[in-house]
Amino acid sequence: MAEHICGNEEEFVSQMNERAKGLGMENTHFVNCNGLDTDGHETTARDIALMSRELITKYPQIHDYCTIWMENITHTTKKGTSEFGLTNTNKLIRQYQYATGLKTGSTSKAKFCVSATAEKDGLELIAVIMAADDNKARVRDATALLNYGFGKCRKYAEEDAEKAESVPVKRGVKEEAAAAQKEPFTYIDTTGADLSAIERKVSMKKSIKAPVKKGQKAGEAKYYLNGTEIGSVDILTTEAVEKESYKSVMLELAEDFLM
Repeated sequence: MAEHICGNEEEFVSQMNERAKGLGMENTHFVNCNGLDTDGHETTARDIALMSRELITKYPQIHDYCTIWMENITHTTKKGTSEFGLTNTNKLIRQYQYATGLKTGSTSKAKFCVSATAEKDGLELIAVIMAADDNKARVRDATALLNYGFGKCRKYAEEDAEKAESVPVKRGVKEEAAAAQKEPFTYIDTTGADLSAIERKVSMKKSIKAPVKKGQKAGEAKYYLNGTEIGSVDILTTEAVEKESYKSVMLELAEDFLM
């Protein structure tokens, strides 16, 4: 696959390292594309978690594949066709009721590793275990981490973002542009705070100058818990407004005169 995409493994690995850097994987350096032990090929649990988060966020359908427990594979070559069975090496799929994936791995130096994903009550967690002595140990440790996370974390999520006011437009063919919050606000708490005390405060721009593009920032909704800001979501225009022209001004004056 590396040769097909980039022509050779070296270029593919170079792109792997560039992508890792872009994800904030500060302590990862790839030397090959197969993950086998070699000098300088290294990563950390945090970096594996970052990579896993990117995968399940951008391609959630990965869960459909990595939760398959057993599957028959048909292998066809010039010598003929044969069938063999594969069993998922991630035992959490059968042993942990909230498991949704994701990936196991083991080599002589890395020992037994797993990036385990799970979901409970709308909360998704990732637990990364590295250098476990055996498969049972990585399952046990991943289960302990996930249970700790589900016991410690609570999720606050707006069902629907509140409506936003229109923003005044200067020198536009319309006096206002409709606006809406980009997305509902979500927050993960690990302190046991009363999340019903979260407050939302909206600040809109006094005006924006035409031409206005759809999706242009018009304001911001900030969220506070016990007086401390815990996050914000942009408020964006939901329509475009063209700049006022000489023709549009004359038409408007004519309409006013006729009325």
